[in-house]
Amino acid sequence: MKSIAISGSLRENVGKRDAKELRYQALVPAVLYGGATQTHFSVSAADLKPVVYTPVVHFIDLDIAGVKSQAIIKDLQFHPLTEQIIHVDFLLLDQAKPIAIDIPVRLTGTSPGVKVGGKLVQKLRKLKIKALPKDHLDFIEVSIAALEVGKSVKVGEISFPNLTILNTKEDTIVSVTTSRALRQAEQEAASGKK
Repeated sequence: MKSIAISGSLRENVGKRDAKELRYQALVPAVLYGGATQTHFSVSAADLKPVVYTPVVHFIDLDIAGVKSQAIIKDLQFHPLTEQIIHVDFLLLDQAKPIAIDIPVRLTGTSPGVKVGGKLVQKLRKLKIKALPKDHLDFIEVSIAALEVGKSVKVGEISFPNLTILNTKEDTIVSVTTSRALRQAEQEAASGKK
């Protein structure tokens, strides 16, 4: 899985006034959980953009006042009017503990059902995956090469080594449905019209 380096500065004061002052300086108050103690620090809003505004999940190599650790973003708070990030929670990764993360689904191949006029419907764009940090993937590939009209790929039909998919096995990831044009063509063929 991709990782991005972000540097942070320890916060001396942890309060609303201090947080407001940080935001004026284009910094975002942050907390790192998961260790023996919580670490309060701040990061540049610009450094967060490539991690937040993307469908790709990143591990983050944090450097807080010279102390290095690997984490993921666990929670973000946005200002209700400006949409600016006003707080971020990081979760420290333990290489020996599995972690659950939502991973994007990437469809591969060409569906024969779509070629004959069916409509491709992707119901799940992300899957919740549990695995050790070293086994996490950037995305989950789902092949649609065998999808005929009326067929689907369900969560229970896919599996990957060293990771567990936490979604319900019966959930449909992607399906090919009959499009209006295909239905009309089938009706016309059945009634003998040209």
